[in-house]
Amino acid sequence: MPYVDGFLIPVPKNKVQVYRRIAAAAAKVWRKYGALEYRECVGDDLKTGMGTPFTRAARAKPGETVVFSWIVYKSRAHRDRVNAKVMKDPGMAEMMNDPKSMPFDVKRMCFGGFKVIVDA
Repeated sequence: MPYVDGFLIPVPKNKVQVYRRIAAAAAKVWRKYGALEYRECVGDDLKTGMGTPFTRAARAKPGETVVFSWIVYKSRAHRDRVNAKVMKDPGMAEMMNDPKSMPFDVKRMCFGGFKVIVDA
């Protein structure tokens, strides 16, 4: 079964386009090293009548939206190999050099690795 890294990131609405440019560059790097899929989705219909809204789960502040992202790999071992290469990539190192230059608060990003249990 595939393996997925998932992310939930609160992003100021006025920085979504900056985030999009960085995400597009990051997608090229992950795909270059073997990621099967790379998706970045910005919140659109987030006012739900049930459950916990993504904005609350991400602790989004007024003026922020959320980005829901995932990267798909063949397996956890494949993810570990791809991510090791990504972290050594000079372009990624330059992008991640200064967390304060990111268009969101890196400390508030939620992420984790997930085993796929249904793949339809």
